[in-house]
Amino acid sequence: MLSLISHVPTRRLLLRDAPTMVSSLFVADLFYKWHSFLLEAGGFLLTWLVLDVLVTAMQRLASRHVASRPHGLDRGSTPD
Repeated sequence: MLSLISHVPTRRLLLRDAPTMVSSLFVADLFYKWHSFLLEAGGFLLTWLVLDVLVTAMQRLASRHVASRPHGLDRGSTPD
């Protein structure tokens, strides 16, 4: 676990992984009442995985969208 955390850049941990982790904790605390630590911990980790996959997919789509825009155009502007 320590080697995994030490290899992930701090910026990524703070901007992407921390919000998904906190969101997953919130969801697990509100909705997972399975009266078993192991099941609730597994549900939290699965929720974190799903949120991380969704955030990663949205970031990839956004970066493709930005890359596909014609150069020289700002957001919201139209070509002459």
